[in-house]
Amino acid sequence: MAVASSAIILDHRRLPVTTDTATITRRRTPLVLVNLAALLSATGNGITIVALPWLVLEQTGRATDAGIVAGAATLPLLLASLFSGTVIDRFGRRLTSLVSDSLSAVSVAAIPILAATVGLSVPLIALLAAIGAVFDPAGIAARESMLPAAAAEAGWSLDRSNSVYEATYSTAYLIGPGVGGMLIAITGAVDTLWVTAGCFALSIATIALLRLDGSGKPDPETRPTSIWSGTLEGVKFVWRSRLLRTIALVDMALVALYMPVEGVLYPAYFTELGKPAHLGWVLAAMSVGGVIGALAYGALAAVAKRRTLMLLAVGGLGICMVGMAFLPPIWLTLTLAFLIGLVFGPVGPIANYAMQTLSPEHMRGRVVGVMTSSAYAAGPLGYLAAGPLIDAFGIRPTFFALAIPVVVISLVCFALPALRDLDLPHKKA
Repeated sequence: MAVASSAIILDHRRLPVTTDTATITRRRTPLVLVNLAALLSATGNGITIVALPWLVLEQTGRATDAGIVAGAATLPLLLASLFSGTVIDRFGRRLTSLVSDSLSAVSVAAIPILAATVGLSVPLIALLAAIGAVFDPAGIAARESMLPAAAAEAGWSLDRSNSVYEATYSTAYLIGPGVGGMLIAITGAVDTLWVTAGCFALSIATIALLRLDGSGKPDPETRPTSIWSGTLEGVKFVWRSRLLRTIALVDMALVALYMPVEGVLYPAYFTELGKPAHLGWVLAAMSVGGVIGALAYGALAAVAKRRTLMLLAVGGLGICMVGMAFLPPIWLTLTLAFLIGLVFGPVGPIANYAMQTLSPEHMRGRVVGVMTSSAYAAGPLGYLAAGPLIDAFGIRPTFFALAIPVVVISLVCFALPALRDLDLPHKKA
């Protein structure tokens, strides 16, 4: 990071001001566009996280139905993300991002259109949520795959670029749920989804302006011969890497245990209280912490071990979830949500660093896709289990049933030797 900054300063001394400014702007433009597209697309998804469960709960009042819809929106992500990486490596990163966001926009817009015509039911909402979810992973993985080239163009280190990129995502999930909660209170859950479709449309326009080496059609010699064989190559690559395999398995467990908190428990809890805006506040507090934590990683990476930051994140998540399980006053809930975001902020940049430094250029899409699908694999199980548990035992017992295993996982992570590889120098295969 310091070397890149020094180079810019030295160039500024040698070149005329106008030329230097134009050069730096040109070099940073791809990185800005990638981050902006990620911000817009993730903001739309952040709104959906709040709007869809709320829409179902407004209609039926059953947490099980909300869990079914949340699971339907997550289940397709497993196969879609698994194969999306091969699609990226076969057809190109920029094209995949454009097509993915276009299809996502159409599927989301279909919900308010059908609500105004034929009407909505829980099965129909679940179906539309599933269709919309199919297209998201390809766009996410495509933008992540373009990040190293955009960072190199800007002269940024991987740690710095990953820090900003993950902070951008956290910002999106600060804006999205917060705006979603307010829009639900003002216009209702159905009309709120029009904003999601608009976010996808703006992301499409942003990527359409992007010009970046490696984002076009891949070299025929390195392209996967088929979707199936390419995906299998990606799975084998991740499994044979001790570090990537460990990160994937830990992430799976944490997703299964934590995501129902946002997607089912808190929507059900705040529905009972009749306070939809509080759900947006909790998710927003977490995102504020995530922004600060992710941005801090850019500086922390130079003085702290990545393994230490990873252990702090998992342990902090477990402790905060136990505190949340007591369903404390809203001010304490917001504090715990902020702390979760703060300690977990560096995890995204750390995982990105591992994927970027261990994967060869022509396989990066597949590696990102496989790693992403490993997390999505656990999501449906958590969602589908949380709804019936709430209906049978209540919100607080279900919360503890999810929180205590996270504490156990954090203790196990201390004994995992693979996490020590995070602080070893890596070379791409």
